Amino acid sequence: MGSKENTMQASAAVTIQAWWRGTLVRRTLLHAALKAWIIQCWWRQIMAKVLAKRRRAALEAYARHEWAAVRLQSWFRMWRIRRRYCRLLHAARIIQGYWRWHNCHTRGYIEGHYELKANQLNIELEISLGPQACKVQQCIPLPVKE
Repeated sequence: MGSKENTMQASAAVTIQAWWRGTLVRRTLLHAALKAWIIQCWWRQIMAKVLAKRRRAALEAYARHEWAAVRLQSWFRMWRIRRRYCRLLHAARIIQGYWRWHNCHTRGYIEGHYELKANQLNIELEISLGPQACKVQQCIPLPVKE
């Protein structure tokens, strides 16, 4: 009976040792898995930050390109409208010049000067009405009391 008991004790000892070694291995594997999981979480955070920086940089670059395009379009529109305005202004000046010339020649004008002497007034007038012109020179005696 002693050998059977010894074999049973040896068998029980081997079972307990196997269980304990398995527990240690599982605990070691669990710690390794937890450490790997922590490292993976940290790496994912780093990669998320890098991705966020890249997205932000891409968004800023896109915004700069869009702003530049909008600015260029507004400059072009402004240049085109200014060019049209200058053409209209030039046309208006030409029309005004012809209209003023026409008014001057159709309505006529009076131009002249006078000279006042001691007892008379000398007047020279030029009256223009369209294509006709008239020149008037006259000396008017002034009544002077002595």
